[in-house]
Amino acid sequence: MYSESDLEAAIDAGALKEADVAKFRRFMAADRSTALVDEEHFRLVTGFNDIFVAIASVLLLVAIAWLGGEVAPWLGALGVAVASWGLAEYFTKIRRMAFPSILLLLAFVGGVFAAVGTGLMGDENQYGPGDEAIVATYISIAGAVAAVAAFFHWRRFRVPITIAAGAGAVVATVVGLLAIVTEGQVEPFLHPLLLVAGLGVFALAMRWDMSDPVRETRRSDVAFWLHLLAAPLIVHPIFAEIGVLEGTLTVAGAALVIGLYIVMAGIALAIDRRALMVSSLIYVLWALNGLFDRFGAVETNIALAALVIGSALLLLSAFWHTARGLVVRPLPEAVTKRLPVIGTEAVSA
Repeated sequence: MYSESDLEAAIDAGALKEADVAKFRRFMAADRSTALVDEEHFRLVTGFNDIFVAIASVLLLVAIAWLGGEVAPWLGALGVAVASWGLAEYFTKIRRMAFPSILLLLAFVGGVFAAVGTGLMGDENQYGPGDEAIVATYISIAGAVAAVAAFFHWRRFRVPITIAAGAGAVVATVVGLLAIVTEGQVEPFLHPLLLVAGLGVFALAMRWDMSDPVRETRRSDVAFWLHLLAAPLIVHPIFAEIGVLEGTLTVAGAALVIGLYIVMAGIALAIDRRALMVSSLIYVLWALNGLFDRFGAVETNIALAALVIGSALLLLSAFWHTARGLVVRPLPEAVTKRLPVIGTEAVSA
């Protein structure tokens, strides 16, 4: 069994020509009577050895964090970062194991962030109610350093999730800077900031996506993880402002949530990414739950909401190619030519 990363490695090593690999991918897509682009492939686990190595790595990193933390919190976090990089030199650079590579990247960036943050803050008990700006400054510095660390990790290992991890660190830095400017009074500005950040990450994801419209290279995997980060940053502020999770949702508010979900489903179909729909699920379930509750189905409201949403998503999945065609084809040509191709178009390209 050969993965997308194995094919990329074979191209880099000169064992296969890029044109031949592209023909192979199109043949496999045609043989399965589906478009490769619409399946939204990404590499996660290639065998149980991935899980075995991931479990062993987690145990080792937890032990390092624990033992180092006995001396100082920053030392434990730094130990995790150093060990994660060292393990990546073998399991990512040489073995090209997907799942361990993802865990090691997250542990590395998280370890750098925690090491810098805890190292600067020292004893957290020394800060009082008026020290929010100081703590925010330390968080901003830690986020910036973590973003730089993610950049160097990308240059060395090219793990697709790295760009998303770096973008997340940048968002943390911006939130920290906002807290500094507002002297800790960040709450009124948090949702708009997260929405803007989400749109920025979404734009970056689309840039990676549009550079690989048939999704045959690592760039598509990078875009996948960026979309996965952008979706909650966009969705949460919108639905939080409507009052979905505060128990103040009215019938009109529930209808608005469902309407917005339909709009997001249209966007997801157009760009051929399901992350927006997945990130919105909890809010739609909550809204439908409230609607059924208001109409008297108190004991079965959660089950009814799950039945409606689950049935709709399965139906959409079964007719994804057709639904994409209905959404994409009416769009202007200037837009459609930059979107992933539809159905048989990908196969015959």
